[in-house]
Amino acid sequence: MSLTSPNGHAGGRPAAPPLRIAAAGDMHCQPSRAAEARAAFAGLDGQIDLLLLAGDLTTHGQPEQARVLADACRDLDVPIFGVWGNHDWHADQIEEMRPILVDAGITMLERDTATVCIGPTEIGIVGLKGFVGGFPGSHLPDFGEPLLRRIYAETTRDVEALDEGLKAVAHCPVRIVLLHYSPSTQTLRGEPETIWTMLGNDRLAAPIAQHEPDMVLHGHAHVGAFEGHIGDVPVYNVSVPVLGKDFWIFELSGLERATAPLH
Repeated sequence: MSLTSPNGHAGGRPAAPPLRIAAAGDMHCQPSRAAEARAAFAGLDGQIDLLLLAGDLTTHGQPEQARVLADACRDLDVPIFGVWGNHDWHADQIEEMRPILVDAGITMLERDTATVCIGPTEIGIVGLKGFVGGFPGSHLPDFGEPLLRRIYAETTRDVEALDEGLKAVAHCPVRIVLLHYSPSTQTLRGEPETIWTMLGNDRLAAPIAQHEPDMVLHGHAHVGAFEGHIGDVPVYNVSVPVLGKDFWIFELSGLERATAPLH
């Protein structure tokens, strides 16, 4: 399989039109920006096959903010999958927001998997928020105060869910991991290293390296870098502030292993 940006070229001649997957994180929807949200999603109409939302869908996790997103994407005739972000949890109203998004056709993945067929191609998506935990030199340990050990245990559940999810979609020709927090320092570069512990954790990298999905998408790091890798697996930070636009559209064709999109 090859993967390019809309203006890139993958080499060779695909047997079928490429799949077009739009992705974005950190949209931070709220009523005062409802018109902007509607315009952004309207621009995708007829242009894509699949939409993936990498968390922080709302500004403070309030139902009226979720309605802005729901109203903006309700008429898109494509599968839409999302994960929660830390902003979405702020008001602790996830259960109030969930039906609003589901009613608009958005499937929220929480340590869960989904498969969707687009034409002849089955795509497997493993989705979870992820969590804090750090990277070499800044790991939170499984030691000491119970509250800190609970954080470590929460990340352990993420790692286990990611591993099981990738096993569940192993049969799919295209496999995508959708996160909010980053599994790699490469896409955090630009953020102060003093806050990397709060931007993700490299424990999530182990199942990614083992199962080698075709790409990993995340958000959260607003001034991080767009592209990184875990082994041969491309990792993309699709936070809107990093993209500098509403969405990044990936084109996938069934030729060779994924390579990074051209800018």
